Amino acid sequence: MLVLKRVYDPPEEADGTRFLVERLWPRGIKKTDLPMEDWLKDAAPSTELRHWFGHEPAKWDEFKRRYFAELDQHRDAIQPLINRARRGRVTLLYSARDLEHNNAVALKEYVQQLLSGSRH
Repeated sequence: MLVLKRVYDPPEEADGTRFLVERLWPRGIKKTDLPMEDWLKDAAPSTELRHWFGHEPAKWDEFKRRYFAELDQHRDAIQPLINRARRGRVTLLYSARDLEHNNAVALKEYVQQLLSGSRH
């Protein structure tokens, strides 16, 4: 099971394995203060794609298409996440203010497609 959580929300036992899925370290948080399994920088969108998207909801569908294409080329970057998700609950940590249009939402959709076999 995959769930999403902002890095600024307190950790909970129910989070399971926590992965930070941002290219940049979140502002205002010390690295020692963020409990997580790993920081999967390479699972985040490229810098170019992140800048192009700019969290503009009107670009959401195209952002996901481009991001999924990047992920198709770099599946090894998300393999730790996939391995853990097959064994239990995984929380994807992100810092964006927009709860509906961010890379963690898209990544969750992508990984769920992989796990269900609907994405090859």
